[in-house]
Amino acid sequence: MTDATHDRPLAAALAEAATAAGYAPSVHNTQPWRWRVHPDRLDLFAERGRQLPGTDPDGRLLMLSCGAALHHAVTALAAQGWTARVSRLAEPDQPDLLATVTAGGHGPVTAESIRTVQAMEVRHTDRRPVSDQPLPPSTLAAVVAAVGGLARLHVLAPDQVLDVAAAASKAEAAEADDPHIREELAYWTGQAAPAGTGLPAAVLPDRPAQTTVPGRDFGQPGTLPIGPGHDRAATYAVLYGDADEPEGWLRGGEALSAAWLAATRLGASVVPLSGIVEVASTRQALRRVLSDLGHPYLVLRLGVADPDHAGPPHTPRIPAARLVDTSAARPAGR
Repeated sequence: MTDATHDRPLAAALAEAATAAGYAPSVHNTQPWRWRVHPDRLDLFAERGRQLPGTDPDGRLLMLSCGAALHHAVTALAAQGWTARVSRLAEPDQPDLLATVTAGGHGPVTAESIRTVQAMEVRHTDRRPVSDQPLPPSTLAAVVAAVGGLARLHVLAPDQVLDVAAAASKAEAAEADDPHIREELAYWTGQAAPAGTGLPAAVLPDRPAQTTVPGRDFGQPGTLPIGPGHDRAATYAVLYGDADEPEGWLRGGEALSAAWLAATRLGASVVPLSGIVEVASTRQALRRVLSDLGHPYLVLRLGVADPDHAGPPHTPRIPAARLVDTSAARPAGR
């Protein structure tokens, strides 16, 4: 670490961290967050205009998405040599103020923090079936450990995978019968999605993938070739926590980010499967898989990506100028 790292104004480091949070994953790539930069802190707000009222009326997936952005910002701040304290949902009269990240003292810039920020920049969702190469046990252990105290990750046994597959099929059928959800899918996978958001055809499989647990049916084929593979070597896990309420979901999103970045650093592919938790009955079925020990937030499919076929491109991103408000950090008169 050089002295120049800490010679920069803190507000500049905070703005850079908020900008880096734009790499975070989000449901349908909605990026439902915005940031306000202050001289000594960052405020994270929910952007309700990019919530999914049909798919996500309770805001569960919005909070998971914003939690991932929150973890990205804290990670980026650490890579600039700053410690941070996070206060979540501390203002009851401001329900859209999800978190405040307050910069603390200077911390060491470690090689690990730099590699993690680099993982943020290359992380993406690859919906193709994974290769037949098994996930190394050490990689799986590192991903499970990465969620820390934010949430927990339960790796499914083979019989539990079949139970989850049945629940996923039921959820898919239920959502296929819902015209509001079909309209949302068409919106976020079509030309009408706001610039910098949504799922272009290039990231969606060109036909249904032959996976044990079915992925989302987006209602139309994409252009991503998936090859002849199956996900026989895939590992499935449930991300869950103690609380089925906004702060728990926010922490779950932070845990998702931590697990996904650990996986990316170790060369593993992660696909979040949210359909099962979007339907109340299948969410309850997933809770039974957990023996009622917690509330499920997401199912994750992990594996080693197919090395013989090119993966998908990165999804578009909203320009930082539209998501990061720095006006409160500017000196008076400017």
